[in-house]
Amino acid sequence: MGAATTSARRRRAVPWLVLGLWIAVLALASPFASKLADVQHDRAVDYLPAGADSTQVAKIQDRLPGGEATEMVVVYHRDSGLTAADKATAAQQIERIAGAHQLTAAPQGVPSKDGTTLMYPVASTEPGTDEKARDALVNDVRDIAHGGDGLSVDVGGAGALQTDAAEVYNALGGPLLYTTAGVVALLLILIYRSPVLWLVPLAVAGLADYLSMGVAYGLNQAFGTAVTGASSGIMTILVFGAGTDYALLLVSRYREELRRIERPYDAMVAALKGCGPAVLASSGTVAAGLLCLLAADLNSSRGMGPLGTVGILCALVAMLTLLPAVLVLLGRRVFWPLVPRYGSAPKARRSLFAAMGSSAERRPRTVLAAGAVLLGALALGAFNLPGALKQEDSFTTKPDAVAAMETLARAYPEQGTRPLTVLARTDRADTVLAEVEDTPGVATAERGRSGDGWTEFSVVTTSAPQSAGETATIEALRDRLGDSLVGGASAQQIDLADTNARDRMIVVPLVLVSVLLILIALLRSVVAPLILVGAVVAVWGAALGIGGLVFGPVFGFEGTDPGLGLLSFVFLVALGVDYGIFLMHRMREESLKGSEPAAAALTALRTTGGVIASAGLVLAATFAVLTNMPLVSLVELGFVIAVGVLLDTFLVRTYLVTSAAVALRRKVWWPGALSREPEAPMPPPKEPEPVAVVTH
Repeated sequence: MGAATTSARRRRAVPWLVLGLWIAVLALASPFASKLADVQHDRAVDYLPAGADSTQVAKIQDRLPGGEATEMVVVYHRDSGLTAADKATAAQQIERIAGAHQLTAAPQGVPSKDGTTLMYPVASTEPGTDEKARDALVNDVRDIAHGGDGLSVDVGGAGALQTDAAEVYNALGGPLLYTTAGVVALLLILIYRSPVLWLVPLAVAGLADYLSMGVAYGLNQAFGTAVTGASSGIMTILVFGAGTDYALLLVSRYREELRRIERPYDAMVAALKGCGPAVLASSGTVAAGLLCLLAADLNSSRGMGPLGTVGILCALVAMLTLLPAVLVLLGRRVFWPLVPRYGSAPKARRSLFAAMGSSAERRPRTVLAAGAVLLGALALGAFNLPGALKQEDSFTTKPDAVAAMETLARAYPEQGTRPLTVLARTDRADTVLAEVEDTPGVATAERGRSGDGWTEFSVVTTSAPQSAGETATIEALRDRLGDSLVGGASAQQIDLADTNARDRMIVVPLVLVSVLLILIALLRSVVAPLILVGAVVAVWGAALGIGGLVFGPVFGFEGTDPGLGLLSFVFLVALGVDYGIFLMHRMREESLKGSEPAAAALTALRTTGGVIASAGLVLAATFAVLTNMPLVSLVELGFVIAVGVLLDTFLVRTYLVTSAAVALRRKVWWPGALSREPEAPMPPPKEPEPVAVVTH
């Protein structure tokens, strides 16, 4: 009687204790979570490779008198040709800008040969490294420089581009969170068909996201982890996407246990024991894959690793502690109107996944071959991906800075309109200036500021920005100038492409090895992990191929973000293996119960197929939210990951992995104990044959 009373008290106390602990943790995290936006930076240096020349230029500029310069170009244009009144208006407005702000030099107008355009390069060290002051400067220049009556005036240049990009990133937080939450809520309502149940995992995911913001701020303060608009947005998506996946798996198992076990507390304990190892392994795999991004040289990629890991771990802790506690406290009624009654059995019906499993069982090798051919054919589309994304093509809409750059490209086809920055040691400044002016492709070179042992030069090339000619000039300058540094917006794009190629060579093998080792430890097999990893790599190639088929022809994108290949690989491999773990873990569980390999594979598909499909839809939908963002890089990343998750969920997990398991039978668990045929029991000894006695 005493033991029963103690057990009953524990069942009542534990959920309330967990709830109380979460309230305390969230109260502690609240002051830090609200400060995350304050440490979010979206300057060019926050997205540049740590060791590149252009990054060093940006850092040294911070130490020069006045700090980093904000460079702009004010562009006056009239299609029929600028009038004398237009030129007078331009001169007056530029004079007002110079009077209102501390400029590095008096702006000089540069007319186009066709007489339609007049550009004034404007640079100021007034804001230094203060992003808000930079944005205020750019916006004030835009307020002063205005046209009308056929005269168009746009403000472009690197500083204006950064301001337009920052405006986009600053606007991501709210819409991204609300849209993600709305998409998840809609899918949960459709999946659970309950007016109440969907609220629980959604609310828990929201609290996990709030906790992750506090932890991310702590990482920034303790270790200087970079926080950008992209990385914080991805963190939110991972919390809601992966967290909801874990919730779907847990709730499905909990519903199953409620039919067998009378008390909700005991049913939840059984559910956690049943699916907990798979959830822990899957989250560990995702975290390990994301942490491999720490080996990247690109600042934005390296910062995304820890923040993504924080999102995954906060979602994991919330879904394995807070969600069970709330579900137990609410009892069976939370499932209304489809309440799982104790002792009842689910309605027997022919499921889609049972039918898919049957076709895989009949012709496993045919299914495997057809799937491999399909994925391979889709992957060929990657050859159609557009070239490297230029800065002016990085927005889905056309902000003022892009409009200015397009006007400049048409009006000044014979010269560069975006200066390069060369930094030379002050004691070699005269020599370097002469070498710069003597370099093929250089139109003009002007001495700028000096300080901290460095002298700055502004260099204009004879080629359009980010063209092959300008790239050749930048490479020639770097070859000739030795220890001098070449930076600026165009040099940054070259360094981004080079560093992304380097990062792929390092991070991709690290991700594959780390994920493979975790799977081998979990599944006690080498063959099964190789199948899972090979499958997700094939999915990544196919998803990129589909991107190549639609980015240019359908979406009208002019380029591909240099980081798309690496980031999509890390996310698709890490997240895709999640579903493989759910499936293979259940398959191993059935095999340990004595089921034959084919039966174990089909049972695993039948029991987990619905959950995996629901989880895949949720995860794909959360990443698809990125396709509504105004930055091409985020649209491309969201599209490739969403398509990859859907391919993985409805083709690879259901058909190909199941078919491989059926075809390989026990070999799928090699070299583990499950790969060996069970020893047949020794036959009982035969009774001796009776000997017939013949009598005469």
